[in-house]
This record gives sequence, structure tokens and C-alpha cells, in this order.
Amino acid sequence: MKVVVLGGGVVGVTTAYEMQRDGHEVTLIEQREAVAEETSWGNAGMVAPGHSFAWSSPQAPMILLKSLFQKNQALRFTPSADLRLWTWSALFLAQCTSARASLNTLRKHRLALYSQGVLHETIAKENVAFDNNAKGVLYFYRDQASLERGIAHMKILADDGQEMRTVTREEIVKLDPSLAHSAHKIAGGIYCPTDETGDCNKFTQGLAKICEQRGAKFMVNTTVTGLETGPSGITAVKTNKGDVKGDLYVLSMGNYSPIIARTVGINLPIYPVKGYSLTIPIGNHGAAPTIGAVDENNLVAITRMGDRVRVTATAEFAGYNTSHKPSDFTFMKGVVQDLFPDGADYDRAHMWAGLRPMTPTNMPIIGPSKYRNLFMNTGHGHIGWTMSHGSARLAADMIAGRTPAIPLDGLAA
Repeated sequence: MKVVVLGGGVVGVTTAYEMQRDGHEVTLIEQREAVAEETSWGNAGMVAPGHSFAWSSPQAPMILLKSLFQKNQALRFTPSADLRLWTWSALFLAQCTSARASLNTLRKHRLALYSQGVLHETIAKENVAFDNNAKGVLYFYRDQASLERGIAHMKILADDGQEMRTVTREEIVKLDPSLAHSAHKIAGGIYCPTDETGDCNKFTQGLAKICEQRGAKFMVNTTVTGLETGPSGITAVKTNKGDVKGDLYVLSMGNYSPIIARTVGINLPIYPVKGYSLTIPIGNHGAAPTIGAVDENNLVAITRMGDRVRVTATAEFAGYNTSHKPSDFTFMKGVVQDLFPDGADYDRAHMWAGLRPMTPTNMPIIGPSKYRNLFMNTGHGHIGWTMSHGSARLAADMIAGRTPAIPLDGLAA
């Protein structure tokens, strides 16, 4: 069967890989000059089931409200005339109850654990280098009160089978000696030894190369403008380079999925949420971070990627705007520089802002549409790198008529 995958981020490429494994002839369409050049380029780099919490929580509405007046909030809401922002926000707020937050978190965790297992299968089969660091991820707190709240918060994942343990300040320094300088600023933390990190862009480009070597066609610099329908379903993908036809189509365009879906009357509840990241060369510095970490009080993630450090922070509801200015990065740069003063060449930090395709539940949309030959695998939000591999396998199983390895509740649009 000829399968056309729309979108060349990590979700689209892992989908293409799984389709090819099932024996299909695969064509992937990507608007950028290479795969993984948007959201998959500048993310935190964490494959972290231990951080699978739904953003739509009872605390979120007050944080968003405060962000209208205090710009240092981790979640920021920027009002606009975009009607879709307001309709999506209403759906998001409806998920911000304790019961819904717990349900969505457990569903995310189930998919994240499964996906990490699929990633390990792929790594075992394929020679993909992506600065993988399997030493675990540390979630640390600045004071005892927040540490105790964090332990209580993490209990839902621990009860669901996530391996984790509470660690003291001294144990944190043993896990990452580069934190010795700032240990007095840390009360303690939670260590998830099975969480890991890696460069999502490198992985995606490496996997795409493998797919191409096995016969997949990658159409880059190709902009999808819509879908064409006929009596039998989707008949073609309309692009700036002409129509692309196949037997089956998989929509994996992240933030652009709802735009393309609307051309055939499908309304996907996906809205972009802007995030910021710094990528900093280590240079000759001798005390760079050695494992992934999250400063939970400041919600700043820090990841070692080979000879670079990736720092990420902030979630801003600002539409499709990816603009940024140096002041947007001042706080996050200050946090990492304070923690790791001899960690990297901070003056050479590369600034980036990108969009996360969020659903109100924080769960991706995976499965069939109202058209018999159009499938969805999109809307993976802030842990798309973590959930991508399992999502692609689930989509492949559904397309092949196999029974998926995990329940599918929460994944339909």
C-alpha cells in the first residue's frame, strides 16, 4: 500500500518508519528544508515518563490568570482576537479538575512508558546516534516545603509503576558532581533512573536517513495546502509542487494539523503553545551538567547533549507567533548559569522559540478519521519526543488491523 505521511517532525518520521516496517511504500512530505527543523529541533530532549503530568490541572487557571500581570509565570496567556484561542482555552479549562487531571496524567504516563519501550526496540535494531544519555533525570527542589509537595505530586506516577526515589542534597551531588557549587541552594529532589535524554533532531534525521536508504521518499521544501476528497475518501494531498497521491494518508503535522484538517471539514482541538530554549556550547568548561535535570521551582529543564547544553522553559499561549528577543531568555539563562557557573560558554547561547501542538487533555490524537483512508497521529504537546515512538506503533497497529499493545482510551479526537 502507498502511504503518504504529512509532516516531518519526530512523530511523522517515526510513523514513516513504522509504516515501512509493515511493508508499505512510504512518501513523507515536509515543508522545511529537512526533517525535524521545527518543534523537534529545540525541545528539552527528555524522554521522561517520570514527568508525564497533564498541564491542564487545578493549578493552571490561576497561573494563567497571574500571567496577565506577572510575566515570570511558567504558563503565560497572551489574549488575542483569535477565536480558536478562546474556544480551545474553554476546552482546556474544562480539563482542569482534579479528576480529569489525574485521568489524563495516568493516560499520558501509560503511553509514555510504552513509547520508551518502543524507542529502545528501535535503538537496538538501528544504528542511530543521538547523544543518548540513559543515566536518569533529576527533578530537584529549592526548599523543603516544595520538596514535600513534589513528593506528594509524584506519587500518582510512582503508584502507576514509575521507578523513582527521593534523594538528598548529598545524593544529588553524587548523581551530578557539577552541582557541587550550588548544592546549598537545593533542598533535595526526586530521581527517576529510567528517564533519559537525547537530541530529538539528531535522532529524527538519523531515522529518516535509514528510511530513505530503504526506499522511502522524502519530499522536503514542500508545503501542504490542503486535502482533496472524492467518493472513496481522500484522493490527494495538495502541495505547492502539485498533488501527491496514495492509498492511505497519515496527518502528523503537529501545529499545522488543524489547519489542513479543516480543508476537509475536520476540526481538531489542537492549539500551539510557545516554548523557549537555549542551546549552549560547552567549550572548554569543566563542570557541565552530566545528567538531565529540572529545577522544579523555576520550571527550567537542563539537558546535556554531547558537547552542548539545552535549556528550556516557559509555555506561552500566543498563537502561531515564534518571534523572540534576548530578554525572553534572561531568566532561564540566569538559572542555569547560577547552577553551573563553569558549565558552558553562556555568551554563545543560541536562542530559539517554537510551538508545541497541544490538545486540551494533553493527549495526542491517534486513529481513524471520518474518511476511511485518513488517519491521525498528531497533537503530542510538550512531550512529543517521549510519546512519538509508541504513537507511531499504535497508528501502525490500527492501520494493519492488529490489536494495540495498550488501551486507546483518551486518544480519539
